[in-house]
Amino acid sequence: MYYNLLMISEEAKRRVKILKFWEKYGLEATIEAFGVSRRTLYRWKAKLKKVKGDIKALNPKSKRPKRVRQSKVPLEIVQEIRRLREQYPNIGKAKLYHLLKPFCDKKGLHVPSESTIGRIIAKAPDKMRLFPYRIDTKGRVKPRKRASNKKRKPKNLKTKPFGLWAVDTIQRVSNGIRRYILTMIDPVSRIAFAIAIPSKHAKHTAYALEALIDGITSIKNRQKHTLAILSDNGSEFKKEFDALIEQKGLTHYWTYPKSPKMNAHNERFNRTIQEQFVDYYEDLLFTDLEEFNKHLANWLIDYNTIIPHSSLNYNSPVQYLLNNHNECHMYWTYTSS
Repeated sequence: MYYNLLMISEEAKRRVKILKFWEKYGLEATIEAFGVSRRTLYRWKAKLKKVKGDIKALNPKSKRPKRVRQSKVPLEIVQEIRRLREQYPNIGKAKLYHLLKPFCDKKGLHVPSESTIGRIIAKAPDKMRLFPYRIDTKGRVKPRKRASNKKRKPKNLKTKPFGLWAVDTIQRVSNGIRRYILTMIDPVSRIAFAIAIPSKHAKHTAYALEALIDGITSIKNRQKHTLAILSDNGSEFKKEFDALIEQKGLTHYWTYPKSPKMNAHNERFNRTIQEQFVDYYEDLLFTDLEEFNKHLANWLIDYNTIIPHSSLNYNSPVQYLLNNHNECHMYWTYTSS
């Protein structure tokens, strides 16, 4: 019974509903209400009658043509495209078009267009794509990692204040020593936070993220909002960091590789914090991390409450929130005591 229900599509259920409406209110009212032709209604009714009322008969059939066009590109051209893709790994269709010309002229064949070359590559089971082998320290070939199904940031994503936090890390190197600064920013209000960490191990970034989450969840009526984190694909945002997000029931959006524009607000904040703060306190970053973070906290207070931002019509982030989001007035005076 349950299996049969799964086989009934939503469109079939809609058609049954229309047929019941027809029985109750008549043909003219049904045509006017649902915009279905008389011929279609009688066809649906005949299908149901033929199978003794089995609703699955009203499932839409495939609209794929019975005869589809077959590629007329000669096999030797396809083989030459594969050979060129092996000789020049993963070369694009535009360059392949020009490389194929001498081959086709010599054979007396028509040169396929760029779009046709692209379709030939796309239809190949392996996409005619080569992946370089990687060797480990013992000389063994490393298995190629399968691409994970990461949730990417949707285009034109709209969020409320504190609904999305973009995170990233800044690396500074001195005398072979590395230090990292984890940065976080709300793209709506430009409220930002940052903290220096001794390494970019995921346990450090997870600890900083948990402090931020606890601060946000203490805001009154927090349950009405969703919270998401946006990060790049760095190792510091995996393992403990990603596990914490899953544990808290949050959404983790990943940017596409080599696509910093997907995290543009945080990239811009990274430049600001480096030019206006880190460059002047870099010595403390390598000698006294705790003292560096104290100065950083004071700078962030001014950044969020005093310093005007051109993107916010020269208001500070807090002032922008108070002027444009009435619900934020309750946040600053609320305590969880």
